[in-house]
Amino acid sequence: MASQDWFEKDFYATLGVPNTAEQDEIKKAYRKLARTHHPDANAGDAASEKKFKEIGEAYAVLSDPEQRQQYDAVRAMTHGGARFSAGGAGGPGAAGGFEDLLGGLFGQGAGGRPGNVRFTTQGSPGGAQFDLDDLFGGIFGGGGAPGGGPGAYRSSRGPQRGADLSAEVNLSFRQAVDGAQLNLRVDDPRNGARTITARIPAGVREGQKVRLRGKGRPGDPGAEDGDLVVTVHVEPHPLFTLDGENVRITVPVTFTEAVFGAQIEVPVVDGSTVRMKIPPGTPSGRTLRAKGHGLKGSRRTGDLLVTLQVVVPQRVDGAARDALDAFERATKGENPRADLIARAQQAG
Repeated sequence: MASQDWFEKDFYATLGVPNTAEQDEIKKAYRKLARTHHPDANAGDAASEKKFKEIGEAYAVLSDPEQRQQYDAVRAMTHGGARFSAGGAGGPGAAGGFEDLLGGLFGQGAGGRPGNVRFTTQGSPGGAQFDLDDLFGGIFGGGGAPGGGPGAYRSSRGPQRGADLSAEVNLSFRQAVDGAQLNLRVDDPRNGARTITARIPAGVREGQKVRLRGKGRPGDPGAEDGDLVVTVHVEPHPLFTLDGENVRITVPVTFTEAVFGAQIEVPVVDGSTVRMKIPPGTPSGRTLRAKGHGLKGSRRTGDLLVTLQVVVPQRVDGAARDALDAFERATKGENPRADLIARAQQAG
């Protein structure tokens, strides 16, 4: 965005916010307008496409604190009493013209003869010429140094790194565990919407932000591109949950499996199964560990944590009922809650 364009464009009006608006208010206004005028929602509508570009330009400047400060300073010069003209003969109201102002910066007194200093946006033979972008960069903190020929003035800020962009993505549980290569549609306020191929690493969590280097807005020539920051949302799985690098699952077992012990097959997140041994006398709620069957990280592989849940039958008839009656008679003297009340009173 050329600095001289800022004299004519009211970016605050474009976004419909006051010039005192906070960054959150500016961002909210941009998103609302971008949704309304996005090309995908207004196919073939030239007016909406033009409006989309205008609000993108406005947001690109106002969302950048440094550019916003410079823009406000330029706008203050045009609305706060300073007058800019193309030059002309002296007389009432002629002082304070654009050439007088800029001439003063380079040794010309106010009211100097028009034509002694010329200002253009590109080099051409004859006369001292300056690039307005470089000039305003010097006025508002960019600094400058002579070079490149008689009267030339260049900004010393150097090539600027591209800005970071943001996106959100929804992954299945399996994609979050294994990683995935996706085509993400990214809204770039300055360059418009574009599709980026991105690799999401394995083991991402819900709400995690993944920074993809060099996938953001292009930088100036000689400067690096910005990054793409992707916020990840993971769809829940009906069986598995993540616990750091470990994967958790709850597995039902029968009463006799818990009492006598058993060998059972347990599903693993990659679709295979692992065989696990249940020790005799295992209570409901105990967690067993299958090493190496969790998330495969760069440093280590997590484990599968299996919580056993003893299933109580809803109805028991026939021989099973007789067997349980016999079991109850055989264990009648046992009371697992014998010291429960006493322990509660002591703790209180």
